[in-house]
Amino acid sequence: MTEVIQGNPQISQELIEFDNEFYNITKTINILSAVNPTNFDQQKRSFFDSHFSIEPEFTYEGSKLDVFATKRRLLNLPLEKVVDEDLTEIYADTIDSYLDKVDQFNSIGTHDFIYDSLRYFGEPTQKDIGNAKFILHLPGNLNEENEEILAFEEIKKILIEFAENNNLPYNLRVEENMIANALVSGNTIKLNKNARLSVSDTNALAHHEIGVHLVTTLNARQQPLRILEIGNPLNTMTQEGLAILSEYLSDNLTIKRLKILALRVVAVQSMIKEKSFRKSFSLLKEEYGASNDIAFAVCSRIYRGGGFVKDYLYMQGFHKMLNAYENEPNFNLLLAGKTSIDYLPQISRLIDRGILHKPQYVSNIFQNPTSLSEIKQYIAHAIK
Repeated sequence: MTEVIQGNPQISQELIEFDNEFYNITKTINILSAVNPTNFDQQKRSFFDSHFSIEPEFTYEGSKLDVFATKRRLLNLPLEKVVDEDLTEIYADTIDSYLDKVDQFNSIGTHDFIYDSLRYFGEPTQKDIGNAKFILHLPGNLNEENEEILAFEEIKKILIEFAENNNLPYNLRVEENMIANALVSGNTIKLNKNARLSVSDTNALAHHEIGVHLVTTLNARQQPLRILEIGNPLNTMTQEGLAILSEYLSDNLTIKRLKILALRVVAVQSMIKEKSFRKSFSLLKEEYGASNDIAFAVCSRIYRGGGFVKDYLYMQGFHKMLNAYENEPNFNLLLAGKTSIDYLPQISRLIDRGILHKPQYVSNIFQNPTSLSEIKQYIAHAIK
């Protein structure tokens, strides 16, 4: 007789063991951390000192997986022990996605990485490029800063207060070599000591990293199964879309921020075509008027690892999540873990049947959005 776990007749000991084994195989495959350059500041100085004439050579920590052994473990997972149809579909698709992720993880820093990244994330469509160019041609100076820049300690204070005011458990770690101003890894908020942000930018960062990425991590860890901690296939689009949506609903999504997201799309297109950091950097400066610092930051995100294309998904994700927010009755269930909107029907049914839990933490901004101007609403809804 199958042993029942936590009083739930639908979660057997066999399912728990399967789920834990899957988690143990995948827990060290953290591509976002692995593509963070260890020499970002030094390469930026060298690139600027050379008057933009050299290709930056980023280095990485270099952890590797035994690809054959990892894939064999994934393929040997006893999927037949998952009797629920919705769970079976999610687990099967997630196993397939990790077979690609293993290749991507192991090719970091090589010429193969861009092809593994494209196989996993896809590439910008003509609609994505059109949206980006629409945003980039809006009035407003991409390089203009209309607010005072905060000191690092003030930025840190705002982020800490945001987490504590929302009763979110967290750790905070200051990092010296980061491209991003901040990112969440597990329940740790990693903050770039060189972050230079205005109040609006800092508030946007808090809603983005803490209000979405930390919240979905914490909710995933409250689930009886770890599949939403492992993550649905290609959950990046949904998760980043939710994060940008939270910036928008809190009235912290500025035209400048939108333009930087748009620059990432055209930079990905440029990288796929040119495969030259210098050419992509020049494109952002000469065609779209980006400053040296902005162009370097955008290109570094795109070229890290050897060609990391995921950043084109932010604007596409924002469009899809705004539509879901306005039309999807089960929208809040997207915060239940590292979900993808493609699997929302299955996740909704699993929650209805008590196999998964509703999100314990729900960002307040999704419940009580800020009143937005008609112009900002028009721009957001013009992204297709």
